[in-house]
Amino acid sequence: MKFKRRLNLSYAQLSAIGFLSIIVIGAILLSLPVSSNSGIGTPFIDAFFTATSATCVTGLVVYDTYNHFSTFGQLVILTLIQIGGLGFMMVGTMFMLVLRKKIGIKERSLLKDSFSIHYIGGVVRLAQHIIIGTFLLEGIGALVLSIKFSFEMNLTSAIFNGIFHSVSAFCNAGFDLMGRYGEFTSLTRYVSDTVVNVVIMSLIVLGGIGYIVWEDVYNNKLNFKKYKLHSKIVLTTTFFLIVISAITFYFFEKQNLMTDFGFKENVLASLFQAITPRTAGFNTIDTAFLSEGSKLLTIILMIIGGSPGSTAGGIKTTTFVVGVLTVLSSIRRSNDLDIFHRRLEDSILIRAFSLMTIYLLGAMLAILIISFVQPELKLGDIAFEVYSAIGTVGMSTGITKKLNIASKIIIILLMYCGRVGSLSVLLAVTKNKKNVLLKNPEEKIIIG
Repeated sequence: MKFKRRLNLSYAQLSAIGFLSIIVIGAILLSLPVSSNSGIGTPFIDAFFTATSATCVTGLVVYDTYNHFSTFGQLVILTLIQIGGLGFMMVGTMFMLVLRKKIGIKERSLLKDSFSIHYIGGVVRLAQHIIIGTFLLEGIGALVLSIKFSFEMNLTSAIFNGIFHSVSAFCNAGFDLMGRYGEFTSLTRYVSDTVVNVVIMSLIVLGGIGYIVWEDVYNNKLNFKKYKLHSKIVLTTTFFLIVISAITFYFFEKQNLMTDFGFKENVLASLFQAITPRTAGFNTIDTAFLSEGSKLLTIILMIIGGSPGSTAGGIKTTTFVVGVLTVLSSIRRSNDLDIFHRRLEDSILIRAFSLMTIYLLGAMLAILIISFVQPELKLGDIAFEVYSAIGTVGMSTGITKKLNIASKIIIILLMYCGRVGSLSVLLAVTKNKKNVLLKNPEEKIIIG
């Protein structure tokens, strides 16, 4: 933080540098012979890919985590997931609180930016609540999963698996250690297991709604009317996306992957498939064999993602809502964006459409490049992989391990931009422009 003061870095620049530094350190550790089960060093590009995926809480992998990486390597991945989920600013604040170091105005300002909030008062208290809440929820999830896993593996493995999958789910990372039952199978063996499904889905949703919503619910309990507008939008949008998507997935897959499922399996699989594309990355049914409609719906959910100030990626639920409200306002020929009896500020529209434009253009450019360097891959699979990467989701149709070096580099960049934020990355490499008093003359153009 003193480093930031000396170089006068913005939060966007500090965030970009911080995440990159963590990724590089993680890649070096994962490339060491001690990190692999074979005792042979992992190629650096693959170690870098894995470290990026873990730090950016994505879940795309070129190796099966259980079969390729040793316990040490798995611990490195788990640490990267936790740091990436909390954010390096939160990790730094946690150590400062433990060491009882003074948190100054500049540090509080950085925390404010990391939470995507507009006020600095109470930001340290919010950080404390986030840290406590994170470890409490992950601890509860780890305990339940450890008990569940203890019936099928020894106690030490059950505890480690419980912790690993709880952290991975809460941080929306999607890494798993189920390779012991078959490589790249994720949680498919638990498609009918109520406990595993409910715990993983709950952790994914709680990690994806955002820390600000937590604080709002903590302060106002279940009194929805007292919630901030942000919390109302996030909770309402999240609820309807899950319900509508689950119903849609059921109808798409009832004659496909869910043909032989009973009522419970249908409900669990539909809900899980509706929740996991919102940047979690786990799967309980084989993603490669989804119907074309389900794949398209999954891509749409990956684009929307989770909510601001959370462990999730995507354009975020609030940006999606602003886009929908803009369309509705245009249809009604209204200049205001109104929701829950409140009007959104005009500047939010520019930011929302800037995020969506950068996100979609970046994804389309990546699809074009990968299609050029690997023409043998199907366009649909490439698009799925690209949106999974930039949305920090981690779901795949199985082409990750088929990517060449050029494609891997593109996916690495997408995962990095998806976690740090595409707009933040651009802000990190551009200079601040001073406001000018003299403006160019205005002229109208035709739209639509």
